[in-house]
Amino acid sequence: MEQQRTHNRPPRPRGSNAPVPGPAGPPEPASRGRLRLPRARRQPDGSGPGRTGAAPKRRLTAVGTGVVALAATLLGAVADNLLLGGLGVLFGVVYIAVCFQLAVRVRPADLPAAPIAGPIAFALALLVFGPTSGQGIGGHVMGLAGGLATRAGWLFAGTGLAAAIVAARHLARRRSRTR
Repeated sequence: MEQQRTHNRPPRPRGSNAPVPGPAGPPEPASRGRLRLPRARRQPDGSGPGRTGAAPKRRLTAVGTGVVALAATLLGAVADNLLLGGLGVLFGVVYIAVCFQLAVRVRPADLPAAPIAGPIAFALALLVFGPTSGQGIGGHVMGLAGGLATRAGWLFAGTGLAAAIVAARHLARRRSRTR
């Protein structure tokens, strides 16, 4: 009587209790004839494979980039207005830091949002906390134009930094795809 072979395992020698190497259980019917790759195991902290102890990356969407830019820039304007009596160096430094963080944290699908959200938030903060040149809407518009002209260095530095980081991330992503 011949031993029946199951699941492509070699027959056990008689009298041997040694385990036979092979899969732990029978393969699923759908996976027969296909290559089965091992699944990547997640770490105990919930992060993906190879990321021991690191938190999963959280990326900003385009809308999230705009909200974060506006909130952080307005907070910087409030702090500069309260501490130094007007919009000055602290506002500019906060704006550059915000632009850097936006460019680094925006998700790859929404890369163009980072260099766009920063200047819009800058202009809105100037409109709210900047100087006015008279009464009504015309005075606010003239104050905004004057504020943008006198703080153009901060505006261009932050926007240029965000654009450079976004361009570098885009090129690195394209290169990694071609490999």
